[in-house]
Amino acid sequence: MSNILFIGLVSFFADFSTEMVYPLIPLYLTSVFGATPALVGLIEGIAESLASLLKVFSGYVTDKYRKKKPIAFLGYTTTLVYKLALLLAGSWVGILFARVIDRFGKGVRTAPRDVLVSESADPAKLGRSFGLHKALDMAGSAAGILAAYFIMKAWKGEYAYKRLFVISAIPAVVALFMFLFIKETGKPGKSKAPLYVFRGLKELDSRLKLYLVVVFVFNLGNSSNTFLLLRAGNVGFDSATVVLLYFLYNMVSSILSLPMGRISDKIGRKRILVAGYMTFALVYAGFAYAANKALIVVAFALYGFFTAMTAGVERAFIAEIAPKELKGTMLGLHSTIVGIALFPASILAGLLWTTFGPVVPFAFGAALSLAAAIVLAVGLHEKAKVRA
Repeated sequence: MSNILFIGLVSFFADFSTEMVYPLIPLYLTSVFGATPALVGLIEGIAESLASLLKVFSGYVTDKYRKKKPIAFLGYTTTLVYKLALLLAGSWVGILFARVIDRFGKGVRTAPRDVLVSESADPAKLGRSFGLHKALDMAGSAAGILAAYFIMKAWKGEYAYKRLFVISAIPAVVALFMFLFIKETGKPGKSKAPLYVFRGLKELDSRLKLYLVVVFVFNLGNSSNTFLLLRAGNVGFDSATVVLLYFLYNMVSSILSLPMGRISDKIGRKRILVAGYMTFALVYAGFAYAANKALIVVAFALYGFFTAMTAGVERAFIAEIAPKELKGTMLGLHSTIVGIALFPASILAGLLWTTFGPVVPFAFGAALSLAAAIVLAVGLHEKAKVRA
């Protein structure tokens, strides 16, 4: 459990650093560089999708060489490079370059980190272990967001953004220091036997195949979180308060992630995941038809509930039924599918918003999430089907 705790602390400080900046990026783009919602969607879509392609490759390398810690460390070092790129950016193109660097790092570190958590956990408490990691991850996000809120209240203008970029590098350094206390799991060294990835994909548990398809469909409607922040501003919240709303989302997720992981260990992953997708449908419906600020506040809180029900639970689900020799590859493939779907999702959301207003993209996302919940409820069996 101590290994999981230190892995969680790495994520805590890395997300502290990242989230001091992330909720301000759409505001920085629109206020300093005059970007439109469609351009914001393009930037986020390109950044997420290009980096997502690395996640399955990173997972494969993790499985092949069985070295999780150094690969994860490499991924986390880009957090510092990201801040430098933001400082040097002189246009939206520079911001795009910085976002690609940031997502590149996430693409490299996600799979080996998740395998470290999986291999450090008691198999009977896998949901709890991923829940603990996610709780620390989201707590770091909340801390970074709160710091950004107070800084933005005290400082104004483009200079305030750049000062914040510099300060956000401090927790990134602390995150790298935490790696000194993490122990490698398994036996490092190149595997003598080749990894038959495509054969392994064909022979995957039928539940995992179905879930990966559902994940892709769901994420076609799950556009970048930047649109939630833009929607809050559209309803009338000022920039500093928008940051505070994002803090609310992260705090709710942090508080509930561990309990949701524990519950999934007791009643199964399926029920929690189905409930999570149904909650997401309510969240996006709330953002679509928000008549006042109070409904936006409730939607952000529910969004945190959705993340707590799905983020750690789905990783536990994949880790426990993926082939042991392809665990990193499967966790990476899941993240890659999410990232690939996010590219058209973010671009489509931006175009729909620009053309028809904010209601249509959120209503579209709510409909896809409801469809995903129905497919999981009906099609995902508690045990894999035995093939003839």
